[in-house]
Amino acid sequence: QVQLVESGGGLVQAGGSLRLSCAASGSTFSRYAMGWFRQAPGKEREFVTVITWNGGSTYYADSVKGRFTISRDNAKNMVYLQMNSLKPEDTAVYYCAAAAGGMAYSRQEEYDYWGPGTQVTVSS
Repeated sequence: QVQLVESGGGLVQAGGSLRLSCAASGSTFSRYAMGWFRQAPGKEREFVTVITWNGGSTYYADSVKGRFTISRDNAKNMVYLQMNSLKPEDTAVYYCAAAAGGMAYSRQEEYDYWGPGTQVTVSS
């Protein structure tokens, strides 16, 4: 069992930066792949990025590649999403998710646990 809580969302101007954090509880955190997804108003939730269980591989959606960076600290049970050069189209609720399979999954169905989400709003 893994509980996830996101933090770090807020309001930022276009071109600005935010760092999201995801705190995980549970002794087996290091076995999980960790992903970030987002859902904009009126749209379906979409994949943003994932990091494998050991941090050895990362994968990004084309829309955020080169602007966002995912990282993890297994000693602290934390996952981070550094978001730079933010655009108004990045406005969404951002969710942290954990996948027991440990690999770089992009499909939501592969994820076992989800956080409640944190709102990110980018103004133009």
